[in-house]
Amino acid sequence: MAQHNDKQHPIVPREKLDFGFDESIPKHWFGGDPFRTRFFDAMSLIFPPGEKFFMVTVRDYRDQVTDPKLLQDIKDFNRQEAQHSMVHNQYNELLRKQGMPVDELIGWLDNLLFTKYRNRFSRQYTLAITGALEHLTALGAHAMFDERDILGDAHPKVRAMYAWHAIEEVEHKGVAYDVMIDYAKVGYVRRVTALVHATVMFPRVILKFANRMLKEDGFSFWERVKLNIKGIHWLLKPGGFLWPTHKHYIQYYKPGYHPWQEADQPGYEEWLAGFNSHRDPIEASEMARAAMMR
Repeated sequence: MAQHNDKQHPIVPREKLDFGFDESIPKHWFGGDPFRTRFFDAMSLIFPPGEKFFMVTVRDYRDQVTDPKLLQDIKDFNRQEAQHSMVHNQYNELLRKQGMPVDELIGWLDNLLFTKYRNRFSRQYTLAITGALEHLTALGAHAMFDERDILGDAHPKVRAMYAWHAIEEVEHKGVAYDVMIDYAKVGYVRRVTALVHATVMFPRVILKFANRMLKEDGFSFWERVKLNIKGIHWLLKPGGFLWPTHKHYIQYYKPGYHPWQEADQPGYEEWLAGFNSHRDPIEASEMARAAMMR
């Protein structure tokens, strides 16, 4: 059985949120840096089909679940994921207005996940991929909001979207894993194989999407090469965006691992306090960010 502990947060679907996405958000909203902007824009494009894939793979086993708490967690997980898709689709409308090939890229990923993966792999393995991707997104959530202030140069409205998404990813990070271990009976080898698969596939898709948008921005092939070299260095260098995640990433390979063995999300309590005051996700984001900078 999956191991649980007292560090689990309640899963709270937060609906009808207003991030105020409009033309006040500049095209390169991440400090004017095209690569960093399009890297995060690529994630926004990935999330709607990705969240749908997560929900479908968990739903494959929902009828087998007998634990009342896990059934409620699955329901709340689905509500959170549906809201993530909705908000990212709202943001993606801004990308459409910029002339980005939103439908082309989302259609490509839909085909990968729902035609190729769902036809080629077992239901156990597609759920294991979901568990692995949930692990990677939770790691990204931790990296976005710590004392380094990685998103400090980002536009506050976009930063708020990713802060809210990060908080909810951490709240439901154990749901797919529990279904995978307790009901799909995914063993250790399949679980870690899926993580290796996701570790290759996830960044490949993000970079594919980011570079397609950079091309649409008008950057030549060699300009994109230079942007990628600089951007990937920012991601991987000591102190870079992904640098602190490697210690947590490898924990997934341990027998007996469970997501709730991981450290708490930086700024979680501060974000929650800020959001519960006025239900303003932008205010909550800035409160969490201020707490990390103390």
